[in-house]
Amino acid sequence: MDASLVRELVPAVIGVLVRRGADFAAAEDAVQEALVRAYETWPLDPPRDPKAWLISAAWRKFLDAARAESARRGRELAVDAEPPEGPVPDADDTLRLYFLCAHPALSQPAAVALTLRAVGGLTTRQIARAHLVPEATMAQRISRAKRTLAGLPLDAPGDLATVLRVLYLVFNEGYGGDVDLAAEAVRLARQLAALSGEPEAAGLLALMLLHHARRASRTDAAGRLVPLAAQDRSLWDTAMIAEGVTVLQAALGRDRLGDYQAQAAIAALHADARSAAETDWAQIVEWYDELLVLTGSPVVRLNRAVAVGEAEGARAGLAALADVDPALPRHAAARAYLLERAGDPDAAAAGYAEAARVATSVAERDHLTRESARLRRSVRP
Repeated sequence: MDASLVRELVPAVIGVLVRRGADFAAAEDAVQEALVRAYETWPLDPPRDPKAWLISAAWRKFLDAARAESARRGRELAVDAEPPEGPVPDADDTLRLYFLCAHPALSQPAAVALTLRAVGGLTTRQIARAHLVPEATMAQRISRAKRTLAGLPLDAPGDLATVLRVLYLVFNEGYGGDVDLAAEAVRLARQLAALSGEPEAAGLLALMLLHHARRASRTDAAGRLVPLAAQDRSLWDTAMIAEGVTVLQAALGRDRLGDYQAQAAIAALHADARSAAETDWAQIVEWYDELLVLTGSPVVRLNRAVAVGEAEGARAGLAALADVDPALPRHAAARAYLLERAGDPDAAAAGYAEAARVATSVAERDHLTRESARLRRSVRP
């Protein structure tokens, strides 16, 4: 390695690094490290352009040092920002933010959409999917809500029903994949039930607890969706189920039935069954009848049809499903399930394939695809 060449190149390389933004001392250090590397490698593999090699090597050394310094400062700032040791408060301002976003100036659909986006952290696509509307429609709804609140004082909290609806949707999104999101919704529901004393707030808490208790059994080791009937019930959190049932019984004892209490009653009947075969489907149908009176929801009507199929036979379920809009998400999946129970595997396989094409999540799509393939194999000659 030519020492005179090195002495000639060093100032030029340092100058290049300084022009690229390095301070002189850092550039000098980086060049020194590059020179050490050059002394190790050039005798065996001399570069065609020594100056370009040194510039490239020194610039990499400078970037590595800058990143390391930035990371060190970040760690120090994070430590400085940590709260002092001491008692942790039992509550935070998150629930208050939910109420403030549910402003009286907004309609309930607009307040729900805005709160889910601003406080719940859901994407516009997730919110649109939960409300069964196109993403563009939901984006416009959120934008209008923001414009409505522009300039208004946020000192008039919204109503309890809107906040319950928001928490319900946040939980459902979390229950569909992100356990932490569901756990946060449960935490806030506990606070809300304690603060409000309303039966429907307690009903929502019970519903969340009963569903959340099954989270460990909802997917297998490969991350594949496991339907309720096939879940390993030994994985269910019995303590959480017991708490949910206790909360529900207290709410129902107030004799002010609401849809969250009715949904929780259905979840409790599923949780009470030691196996899928022991499920009290007749009583579940009765609760769906109550829920249908309370909500008139097409989703409730669809779920009721499946319950009728379990309680009274698949043909009765298909007859009940005929009154449900076929454009409804999961309609094709429900029909395929009932067709399989009715002894028509060909039609069921086609139905599962159709349902997979319109599934709203990857896990659901893959499960329905597997169900279709399973039935096609069973009827193959």
